[in-house]
Amino acid sequence: MPGVFRPGSTGGAPGSGIRGPDRTRRVPRAVRFDHYGDIDVLNVVDVERPKPGPGEALIRVKAAGINPGEASIRKGLMAERWPATFPSGEGSDLAGIVEEVGAGVDSVAVGDEVIGWTDQRGSHAELVVVPAEHLVPKPARVSWEAAGALFVAGVTAYAAVRAVGVSRGDTVGVSGAAGGVGSLAVQLARNGGGTVIGLAGSGNHEWLRSHGVVPVSYAPEAGLADRIRGAAGGRVDAFVDTFGGGYVKLAITELGVAPDRVDTIIDWGAAEEYGAKTEGSAAGSSPEILADVAGMIDRGELEVPIARVYPLDDVRDAYRELEQRHTRGKIVLIP
Repeated sequence: MPGVFRPGSTGGAPGSGIRGPDRTRRVPRAVRFDHYGDIDVLNVVDVERPKPGPGEALIRVKAAGINPGEASIRKGLMAERWPATFPSGEGSDLAGIVEEVGAGVDSVAVGDEVIGWTDQRGSHAELVVVPAEHLVPKPARVSWEAAGALFVAGVTAYAAVRAVGVSRGDTVGVSGAAGGVGSLAVQLARNGGGTVIGLAGSGNHEWLRSHGVVPVSYAPEAGLADRIRGAAGGRVDAFVDTFGGGYVKLAITELGVAPDRVDTIIDWGAAEEYGAKTEGSAAGSSPEILADVAGMIDRGELEVPIARVYPLDDVRDAYRELEQRHTRGKIVLIP
């Protein structure tokens, strides 16, 4: 019945821990919450089957990433900027199969495998309607998990690295270097020819090294700026902040990075105070950029590290892990 949270999982591939969709069900399910609050406001409920309108496509979701911004919205921390209308769905990232198309749609067809996004907080669901213009083909060598987790982190990392103007010979610092956005930003900056200094916990240092990144512990004791300069061999030219907590100030006032070569995706107050940039998902939200990033994965030029995969029913557990802020890469829901 609607409003009942369904914990646990059944079915799926042997040993996979991933719950396969129950094809005997005719009523689709989706994540909903009807007031701001902690993780326990999230429920998986029966919903009406969505119907695509003109210019839209109905997608059967195969995978959908989760993001810190969604947790902030659910808690009401962004109510002034992005208020919720209750009952609210959640989720932007998605990958899946086109199940139905609306009038005037010729860019995708039933049966196509696609990557895309919704601006209507609805991808954490079995079925979602999205504008057809928000969809790009899923390349064959991109896994469903990587595809479903790609949009927010991928276009945000792309826009942030582009904003600081990375070119060959530059040294670039990245905070939160093993997180969902940071793990992609370090690779994009490295691919652009930069020497990349990645700030992360020691458990992620080997992963960073394997991707050509120089790791530095983010431990907050005195001397962090000196450790970054030491790892950089002197000058730091640009900085991408994916974590917040003072990195904008550190980059500009201690490392001497020019404000127009510092970009933060989270610390808007510091950006305003110090003149840094705030280019992120809004600046990168285009099908062209999404397709470009997906192509890099398909060609083996970019990896989307998947921290863990949860069935849709375990959405609360997925966000519980996300909000600890210690995962490497992305957490993904499988409807």
